[in-house]
Amino acid sequence: MMKKERVIVVGAGAAGLMAAGQAALKGAEVLLLEKKERPGRKIAISGKGRCNLTNAENVGDFIQNYPGNGRFLHGILREFDNVKLCDFFAQYGVETKIERGGRVFPVSDDAEQIVEALLKYIMDAGVELATGQTVEEILLGEGKVRGVRLGNGKVLEGKAVIICTGGGSYPATGSTGDGYKMADKLGLSVIPLRPSLVPLRTYEDWVAQVQGLSLRNVEATLWYGGKKQRTEFGEMLFTHFGVSGPIILTLSRWAGEALARGEKVRLTLNLKPALTAEQLDQRVQRDFKKYLNKQFKNSLDELLPKSLIPLMIQWSRIPPEKVVNSISKEERKHLVHLLQELPLTIKETLPLAAAIVTAGGVDVKEIDPKTMASKKIKGLYWAGEVVDVDGVTGGYNLQAAFAMGYRAGRGAGEHALVDE
Repeated sequence: MMKKERVIVVGAGAAGLMAAGQAALKGAEVLLLEKKERPGRKIAISGKGRCNLTNAENVGDFIQNYPGNGRFLHGILREFDNVKLCDFFAQYGVETKIERGGRVFPVSDDAEQIVEALLKYIMDAGVELATGQTVEEILLGEGKVRGVRLGNGKVLEGKAVIICTGGGSYPATGSTGDGYKMADKLGLSVIPLRPSLVPLRTYEDWVAQVQGLSLRNVEATLWYGGKKQRTEFGEMLFTHFGVSGPIILTLSRWAGEALARGEKVRLTLNLKPALTAEQLDQRVQRDFKKYLNKQFKNSLDELLPKSLIPLMIQWSRIPPEKVVNSISKEERKHLVHLLQELPLTIKETLPLAAAIVTAGGVDVKEIDPKTMASKKIKGLYWAGEVVDVDGVTGGYNLQAAFAMGYRAGRGAGEHALVDE
């Protein structure tokens, strides 16, 4: 009879929970260690507590949504794609729904349901879960994994170790960069960490006057290097320090890189992207005709959210008391231009702790994508945000974590059962 060897999984987030279950299903004895008292903390707060677990997009188009090493994920995502992920949760009673932009959520809108499903899955698979356990060191012998040393000094033996410690964002959930320290100690390459999917701080302080204002169906364009770089359409939010919301978070990765290079970074907001400049000018003319004898300050209610009107009046340089029928063509054209190219200059990204996702991490060149095994240390596996892979907003990062965990679990489970 084949001897059961132990697989130790470090970190009970999306990747770790998935990996632990798969390793156990392969026949290994699995111990899942989590330093927090409760597993799945980051899952529970994701998607504003609703958990945007994947995207309904065709898996063939998924790769383009990972600016950080998407090609590495090619086979990984095909093995455990969005359809398989939704089927997996359906087995545990979690029905899913598709929302705007292909975002997939549980019908219940409750992220805790996802965590509970994953806990049921590892329990059914026979995984032993130990919470409140901090791993200090990966132990090696003869160039291969022998186990781990805990924070209390206790040594746990294992033939394979899967590191799923998460990134450096949201440290309160347990993602405090432990995996990077372990990799560094083992002499493995770690790509410097940067915040990805993070709000942006602006030089302009007028944003504080409209903080909390959410705009839908707008367009944000990122500029640096003296030219237009990327445009995103969707929803954004003004904060007391700058801008946030889905389209800003997506652009933040490139904004952060440009800022790190010392480039001047700016945004332009198109508040009416469905219209050409000519069409918007005609629309403004119709509104002006309707409010012909009113003061300019009372003519913009149908065009803009209430809190933006005083600011738009100020930027337009049209006197607020000016009667609409006396507004010149040049003044009107300038207003139209502002509505479609409202400028903002970016000072900085918020720090890594405020980011949804970490860019950077364990170098993918040192990981075998077929098994998620380290190419340098036998029996060592990596999965999830600790790896240098990151995607845009919309469920892509969780899908990647689950898919990497799935493959790492299977790889480590098979390795644990091979006689050496």
